[in-house]
Amino acid sequence: MQPGNQTQTSGFILLGLSEEASLQPILFGLFLSMYLTTLIGNLLIILAIISDAHLHTPMYFFLSNLSFTDICFTSTTVPKMLLNMLLKSEAITYAGCITQMFFFMLFGGVDNFLLSVMAYDRFVAICHPLHYTVIMNPKFCGTLLLVSWVFSALDSLLHDLMVLRLSFCSKMEIPHFFCELIQVIQLACSDTFLNNLVIYVATGLLGIIPLTGILFSYSKIVSSVLRISSASGKYKAFSTCGSHLSVVSLFYGTGLGVYLSSAVMENPRESAIASVMYTVVTPMLNPFIYSLRNKDIKQALGKMASRSSGFVMQAPSSSNNPGGKKKERKRKIHHGRPDGDTPG
Repeated sequence: MQPGNQTQTSGFILLGLSEEASLQPILFGLFLSMYLTTLIGNLLIILAIISDAHLHTPMYFFLSNLSFTDICFTSTTVPKMLLNMLLKSEAITYAGCITQMFFFMLFGGVDNFLLSVMAYDRFVAICHPLHYTVIMNPKFCGTLLLVSWVFSALDSLLHDLMVLRLSFCSKMEIPHFFCELIQVIQLACSDTFLNNLVIYVATGLLGIIPLTGILFSYSKIVSSVLRISSASGKYKAFSTCGSHLSVVSLFYGTGLGVYLSSAVMENPRESAIASVMYTVVTPMLNPFIYSLRNKDIKQALGKMASRSSGFVMQAPSSSNNPGGKKKERKRKIHHGRPDGDTPG
């Protein structure tokens, strides 16, 4: 392909989940409610961890970052879809599509790495408890987080640059509710072999390697827990991993399900509907999984709720209100002091 022959496009058309006009208000209300639930749930997790000093540990440090990433991950796709439904428009600019792809892959990649890092954190906590504070020190935790962001950003940037080299045909319709990388590449008129090769290599390196790390960590955890003699000790060890295992299963399960379904489904719109699971449903369910299965999170949320309700119910009084004290002093000056003397 010659660089001078590239076809410039002004934008794409996002066909969305359904063309039925009668379904648009229902879909708008459904996705708006799921998006707000995702925002509120993950923000509560973050605020609970920040406000409770007992949760200032590596495990909850990574959990708060996972919640932040889930908010950003959902915000790259759902607001644009809601806006298109509201304005009855299906258009997205070329620059907007490229930007959406970059941030979607960025936050999805960070999610992937964080789940692997959290599995390693549980491995160190259970298999090497005496060295946990030494190994999982703040500097090392910050380094793991930084590496996750850097590798994800480089991966996203590489895919975006590979798309920028493509020329596109006149048919610019994407059978999806966001600019999904593979769907965009399929619209190109130029050769996409190199793009597909990069996708396969990146998926292998940045997808399989973190998943292998998770499986290795939990194989060591299971082996270590089985050597614990007491049943209560086994339960306590497994309970610390239950929430994370549920989130990992949901994340990889829905992603693998969408990949397999897209391979057998002839209608691309059906694949778009299936992708709702990992783009919208999974980030929405993660806060519920951690809050319902984690006693520390439930206690922190309870404390935060009690402080909020106490602040609202507390009635203002002159004893703790500086303004009230000033008014009380003015009344004494005006009416005279208790002993009958007045200021001269």
